[in-house]
Amino acid sequence: MSLPFAFPVRRRRLVANAAAGLIAGPLLLRPEGGFAHVQSGPREPLPAGLFTLGVASGDPLPNGVVIWTRLAPDPLNGGGMPDRTVPVAWEVAEDARFRRVRRRGVAFAEPALGHAVHVDVRGLRAGADYHYRFRAGTEISPAGRTRTAPDAHAWPERLRFAFASCQDYQSGRYTAHRHLADEDLDFVAFLGDYIYEGAPNPNAFRQHDGTGEPYGLVEYRNRHARYKSDPDLQAAHATYPWIVTLDDHEIDNNWADEVPQDPALQTPEAFRARRIAAFQAYYEHMPLRRASVPRGLDMQLYRRLRFGNLASVHVLDTRQYRSDQPTSLAAAQDPALSMTGPTQEEWLVRGLGTSGTRWNLLANQVMWAQNDRRAGPETVFDFDNWDGYRAQRRRLLEFFGTGRVQNPVVLTGDRHCTWVCDLRPDFDDPASPVVGAELTGTSISSGGNPDTAAFHATFDPIMAESPHWKYIDNRRGYVVCDVSAREMRSRLRVVDDIWTEGSPIYTAAEFVTEAGRPGVSVASQETSPLARSGDYTGPVYDVQDDNAFPLRP
Repeated sequence: MSLPFAFPVRRRRLVANAAAGLIAGPLLLRPEGGFAHVQSGPREPLPAGLFTLGVASGDPLPNGVVIWTRLAPDPLNGGGMPDRTVPVAWEVAEDARFRRVRRRGVAFAEPALGHAVHVDVRGLRAGADYHYRFRAGTEISPAGRTRTAPDAHAWPERLRFAFASCQDYQSGRYTAHRHLADEDLDFVAFLGDYIYEGAPNPNAFRQHDGTGEPYGLVEYRNRHARYKSDPDLQAAHATYPWIVTLDDHEIDNNWADEVPQDPALQTPEAFRARRIAAFQAYYEHMPLRRASVPRGLDMQLYRRLRFGNLASVHVLDTRQYRSDQPTSLAAAQDPALSMTGPTQEEWLVRGLGTSGTRWNLLANQVMWAQNDRRAGPETVFDFDNWDGYRAQRRRLLEFFGTGRVQNPVVLTGDRHCTWVCDLRPDFDDPASPVVGAELTGTSISSGGNPDTAAFHATFDPIMAESPHWKYIDNRRGYVVCDVSAREMRSRLRVVDDIWTEGSPIYTAAEFVTEAGRPGVSVASQETSPLARSGDYTGPVYDVQDDNAFPLRP
């Protein structure tokens, strides 16, 4: 609950009154104006260090945005808050010094939600920058910066955003996030694997907490808090609004609906309880609206955001509703298999066909383009990707080609590598038309420092047999996209080393999709993708990576 106009009291006076114990409970706005106090009994002093996990914002609208924080003085041990509801004041201003405050209010940090705060701020100007912060007790949070979306019917000259995914804490530093905070962006789309559920790896670059995988709510809260405590990740969150969706590692590797990766080791009842706990912890740590509050096994994550007449972002959920993965190429042709479930597919088709925007961007978790993993006549596919759901993929790609969908571009995570591809309804037929483009981005850290020589030795021969592949790479980083009415120009931004602090960022390649011409082309790239390999001379850390290269038979 939040009250958009509930805090016109001067900041110094409120802090002084709170410190003196003069405020007995959270402030509420009376219908006739002014404030009332809700009596909640004597107020024990709050622990120190409330804002250890930083601040974030998300899901920008033309008139508003979600702002987030969580009170967690002992973040790696359940949070460390007293078992009571705590009022948290918030304010949104047009300037970094908070002299032109435009919205104020009081939200309630409740024990049932881990003392997380989600404020859906409305009444803001479209296409504008804002600054926000929180206060609990006598402590003030770090300030964040955010940006609202353009007016729904505006024609912005440019939309600039980045997309990223896969940030295994144990695999290396979040060097890419530090650089991401220095880009000039309208938003960040994070496409899944925000946390990893793996047990602590004593030989890794840095370790997860605990003694094994998380299964209960407190364990998932602690795992999220470990990730959120990283200063580079906090900097990226505090600089732009994020549009988030989850993939598998937020719960269990390669889970599908109510089926875990290892059904022989997790009973249906145990996995359902694990899913409920993981969903709640995910919501508690993400800048999501109340519509995404988990309800038992379910959490509403697929949604649509509009950025003027220029672009729509269709956020997919390819885990909650999918069929279990097939185990053979023949089984993958089954038309009954679904990655999204029928309701979400209908929502997607309807939204793509009626968006009314120049570009349709799909924020998606796993790779659409066909991805053979072995050179020569034998084919090897990962059926956790859309290669395992071929009938539905073909159905959607044929819809792309009807002319009813303007300029579809699929943005994908998961692979820990970059794959830039044309999309065709039938990837095995050279005459099948190109109907769209897919940009599969690399990881922030998952996979550790890349072995580019091994990667290209494995995949360059396969690329020669895969004409829809336009570019491949396995360095760490993110993709920055500039969208205009004429084209979408995307830059792969990479770092060479995530095991040593301070590795610089640079553009490894640039890709262009022209409006009205499906597909993608490589506009520029480094002379040799192997030119920078072998620069790292420090210690090597064990990386447990389910997308490791080279692949072995």
